Amino acid sequence: MRTLLIALTFILGNSVCSAQGWAEKMFREGITHDFGTVPRGAQLVHKFPVTNIYAVPMEIVAVVPGCSCITYTVPKKTLEPRETVTVDVRMDASRFVGPKTVGIRVSVGPEFVSSAEIRVTANSRADVVFNPGEINLGTVAAGAQPTAKVDVEYAGVLNWSILELNSGKLPVVATFKESFRRQGSVAYEVTVTLKPEAPQGEIKDFIYLKTNDPQTPLVPLLVIGGVASELTLTPQNLTLAEARAGEALTRRVVIRGARPFSITRVESPDPDIQSTTPIPSAEGPTQTVGFSIKPRLAGPLRQEVKIHTNISTAPLVLIIEGTVLP
Repeated sequence: MRTLLIALTFILGNSVCSAQGWAEKMFREGITHDFGTVPRGAQLVHKFPVTNIYAVPMEIVAVVPGCSCITYTVPKKTLEPRETVTVDVRMDASRFVGPKTVGIRVSVGPEFVSSAEIRVTANSRADVVFNPGEINLGTVAAGAQPTAKVDVEYAGVLNWSILELNSGKLPVVATFKESFRRQGSVAYEVTVTLKPEAPQGEIKDFIYLKTNDPQTPLVPLLVIGGVASELTLTPQNLTLAEARAGEALTRRVVIRGARPFSITRVESPDPDIQSTTPIPSAEGPTQTVGFSIKPRLAGPLRQEVKIHTNISTAPLVLIIEGTVLP
């Protein structure tokens, strides 16, 4: 490992400029995002993909926002070669008025540390206000139809109106109604309801309010929530420690369900990774899936194995990863 990292450092160069450069190269889709003009109070989210383009594991060792209006999440900090995660940046437009640009320093290491600065920009307009700043549907069971509302207020010189809502691919029904209209001000109530057929997984995207404002015709409104799976997989990642080429390993995962289920199929794209569980399995609230893993080649290993059941159309995804020694 140390030899590989030293070689990497030699290739990339030892100057500060070079060190900063190789970290930025991991953000292949760019290091800046402009949210545009947004209402005061709006909650803004953008995902910055980070890809390990190098031949050794890399770790996100620190993320330092340049403003208290910024929070972030990183679902996974250690990246195997060619693996991608996202740095999810959230900007709170209730914390400032007018244009704002914030840098977030992302440091990658751990043995040789390099940094890249990603930047987000927004213009928080004082004449349009969201209360609260987002639609939060919560995390619910499949088939549930939670509803959440946001009040939208405008105070200015325009005879301001919401014309329609564009929810894009979000699995929701969105409606609006005017609450009041007075000289110089108007208010609307926006209501969002999750569709019963919404798929499992996280919801985090924007609805756009189309208005008659020629300067800012589209106003983004963040919708967050999620549909919980009936099944939980433990662990979701199998990390192979001290795996050696040509030597067999046995591992297992446990799946728990909200109701009895059976395993109907296990898909492995790698012939070196095979399920040892009889298919189909007998129904029960808990299932154990065994694997025989015999890697033939040394080097980094990362495979996604799909486990199908009789109560979910979407398979559970198990990630098997590690470094295979010679």
